[in-house]
Formats: sequence, C-alpha cells, structure tokens
Amino acid sequence: MADNIHAGHRERVRQRFMEEGLDSFEDHEVLEFLLYYCVRQKDTNALAHRMLKEYGTLHDLLEAHPRDIARRCKVSLNTATLISLCVPLARRYMSSKWGDKPVLNSSSMAGEYAVSLFAGRIYEAFYAICLDAQNRVNHAALVHEGTINEAHVYPRIIVETALRHKANSIILAHNHPGGSLKPSTADIDVTRKICAALKPISIRVVDHIIIAGESYLSFAEQGLMDTIFNQL
Repeated sequence: MADNIHAGHRERVRQRFMEEGLDSFEDHEVLEFLLYYCVRQKDTNALAHRMLKEYGTLHDLLEAHPRDIARRCKVSLNTATLISLCVPLARRYMSSKWGDKPVLNSSSMAGEYAVSLFAGRIYEAFYAICLDAQNRVNHAALVHEGTINEAHVYPRIIVETALRHKANSIILAHNHPGGSLKPSTADIDVTRKICAALKPISIRVVDHIIIAGESYLSFAEQGLMDTIFNQL
C-alpha cells in the first residue's frame, strides 16, 4: 500500500513538472524530485528537508563535493554524485550555448561568455581565454581554482597556457565570490605581471573580466588595460 502511495505522489510531481516546470517548486520540492531518480520506493521528502537543513541552502548543497554530501547526509555515493552533477552540468549547458569557437570581439561579448564559465562557482577561480587572430575562442583554460580570496595566479602558467593553445591574444577572467566587482590592487598587479610576461612573445592581454554572480566588470571598458600597457 505504501509503495502505491509513493508511486502516486511521484507521478503527480512529475506531471506538475511537465506542465509547470520548476519555477513553482520550493527548494525542498526540487531536491525531493531529483532524489526520485536515485532513491527508489521511499519517501524522499524527509530526506530532502534533512539535506537542506545540513547545508543551509540548495545552492551550497549542489556545490558540495559528493563525498562530503555522502558523509554529512548519510546517503550513498551514487545519490551524492547525482546531486553534485547539477551545477557542472548547468555550466556545461551555458557554455555549449555559445557553440564551437565563439567570436569575442567586444567587451560585452567577453563579459557574457565569462559569466557562463563561472555559473554556480562559490570559490575563486581564474581563466585564461585563448583567442585566435579572428578573436575566436581556441580554448577557455581554468588555470587556477582555490578557496575564496586565495587565487594565486602565476604568469608562467598563463604563458604556457597561451602557447599550448596557440593564442594570438588572451582574455583573463576571474570571479569575486563575495559579490564585489571592484578590482583590487592585487587584481591590477597580477594583470600587469601577466601582460609583462606575455609581451616578449607578442601575445596581448585584451581584457580582464571580473565576475560577481551574473554581473561583470571589464578592465578594457574601464580604461584599466590602457593604463597597464602604458606602465609596461
């Protein structure tokens, strides 16, 4: 009898999703629905509430490492892995919308593209976006990923990345998980060092994009790139 009740409830939730999408779902309902596909013949409502209570928000739960989810929520690694796939899958979806070798010929295009690279990231990360002579993306290389406010980016790594991916020019991009778009002194300093390291091999840094959520700031638009080049 209990199995029939659960089956009926799950089918109603599926039908609701088919008709309305996820917009009308509460966070615990989203998680409960997702858990249907790895937790069989069991009420997942209580589990969803318990997992959200453990992490505080759906965002923090989805960003957690699967082993951490399994340990803290007392679920199988299979269940934890399915949950942790959501954010990188969303990032892959957003990136794939740009297609193969998108053209980034303006700061606004570069900013929007960079936003897609950082979707859902809660830790600071640094990308070198390698462009060909037509400003098409050869490769977006994640050159550093670390804890919040501890992204130490080394010019040597950027140079090696630019050469490996045959870059004619590059766009730097990193995120500020705290939400501020204001460039720090360290942001400007590392940009200057990278520009200086790439200058002898005739690879130009055309922009540095700072991401905070879905917003961005372009060094080029702010005139910071011109100031940095004049100091080299």
